Amino acid sequence: MVILIGGSTHTGKTLLAQKLVEKYHYSCLSLDHLKMGLIRSGHTTLTPYDDDQMTDFLWPIVSEMIKTAIENEQNMIIEGCYFPYDWKTYFEPEYLEDIKMVFLVFSKEYIEAHFGDIRNYGSVIENRGEDEDCTKEMLLRDNTLCLEMCKQYGCEYHLVTEQYDISVESVMGAE
Repeated sequence: MVILIGGSTHTGKTLLAQKLVEKYHYSCLSLDHLKMGLIRSGHTTLTPYDDDQMTDFLWPIVSEMIKTAIENEQNMIIEGCYFPYDWKTYFEPEYLEDIKMVFLVFSKEYIEAHFGDIRNYGSVIENRGEDEDCTKEMLLRDNTLCLEMCKQYGCEYHLVTEQYDISVESVMGAE
């Protein structure tokens, strides 16, 4: 099984991945780590601020890694912001049987009511430092877009509305 966790920044992708690693003992890949490795090694001229181009750069590599894991009957978790919403179109049906994808999304109401908490918990797993790039407007814009795209492409998503419940059971179902 390959588990993919997508969504906008600060939604808890890395936290959920960590919980899944602890429960299932699967290997895990952070797309942010892959991005930074490629940038720092000089394998791309993209910068950490070129998020708008990063999906097109990373996805051809990541989708082939997913196929390889499935072909070798290996379990894996991949989390990050850089999944295309039409991700299913890159796989034949036999691969899709072994892929579980979920996008984590904050509702507008949740962001409005809990923006301070979202910023305060931004470093629970990752060290984000001062995190001044995270603004309410950015979160509202990115999560609204993520939800719209999930609906447009029929992607499974977990919408955080009133209470932040990013547990394995709430997001992945009774597995």
